[in-house]
Amino acid sequence: MKSIKTALLGATLIVGAGASAASADELNVICSADNALCEKLAAKFEEKSGADVSMIRLSSGEAYAKIRAEARNPQTDVWWGGTGDPHLQAANDQLSVAYKSPMLEELLPWAVAQAETSGYRTVGVYSGALGWGYNKEILAEKGIEGPKCWSDLLNPALKGEISIADPNSSGTAYTALATLVQLMGEEEAFEYLLAMGKNVSQYTKSGSAPVKAAARGEAGLGIVFMHDAVKQAEAGFPIEVVAPCEGTGYEIGSMSLIEGAPNPDTAKVFYDWVLTPEAQNLMAETGSYQIPSNKGSTQPEAAPKLENVRLIDYDFAEYGSSDRRRNLLARWDMEVGAAAN
Repeated sequence: MKSIKTALLGATLIVGAGASAASADELNVICSADNALCEKLAAKFEEKSGADVSMIRLSSGEAYAKIRAEARNPQTDVWWGGTGDPHLQAANDQLSVAYKSPMLEELLPWAVAQAETSGYRTVGVYSGALGWGYNKEILAEKGIEGPKCWSDLLNPALKGEISIADPNSSGTAYTALATLVQLMGEEEAFEYLLAMGKNVSQYTKSGSAPVKAAARGEAGLGIVFMHDAVKQAEAGFPIEVVAPCEGTGYEIGSMSLIEGAPNPDTAKVFYDWVLTPEAQNLMAETGSYQIPSNKGSTQPEAAPKLENVRLIDYDFAEYGSSDRRRNLLARWDMEVGAAAN
């Protein structure tokens, strides 16, 4: 059996004064972030611990559904990344386990607040603001001025040019839904979504897919977290990154230990490690432009500066609650989703 040896606590892996070694040879992780980052985290932890990491990439909504479906016989140890709302719903449903990491004192206030809101059943690992990226060449060719505000997305000239994910599968799209409800009120937000739906070409499964489509020229604009749009711009695509003028929501990308996990000790070692600057700096190395949660982590130079974005006071407790989230998704299906079919 492979083991996480003393080296994990010394030269190989230092996770804080309260860390301890665990012996196990497997770790099952669901990752809801960019696939390149998921693979990097898995490979680095395998290298440092000797554990065999099995990692699958699922969007936030898919991850929550899988964990809920497996509640009587959990197959997952750790759920890393993805928007905080479904992590909070999992905490509310007691699908995750309470754990106070020794790394908490090194985290930024918003990451600790996420842990406190959930009764320490989840924790913040990164943050990023919601916005969009549009293809400058496509819009210029059609004579469409680049949209700066949510209201601009109702421009009839954008018919067929907007791509956004389905909030049932995508945490990004659920954040957009919850953001608009908080900005406008529920009735006006659904009126807006129905009106904007006339301009939507497709509702994707993945939250980052819309701006990738815009980068490839398959759509004019993708509603995504701004760091996903930055990634496409940094890769050389003609993408302009926008923070909506009226204000916007943001995510606290989170991490949860699963209740009844098959490898709980190794899961805690992984959990503590990915809260260190060493692990969080892998985000920048893999071209992920979120804001990491450890105070000592390096913020990528190209990452959107949240102080320059008009952020709403996003209510994570309310919109991460099981009832609120379930009701909003049901209404979206009946009104917006039904209109798209």
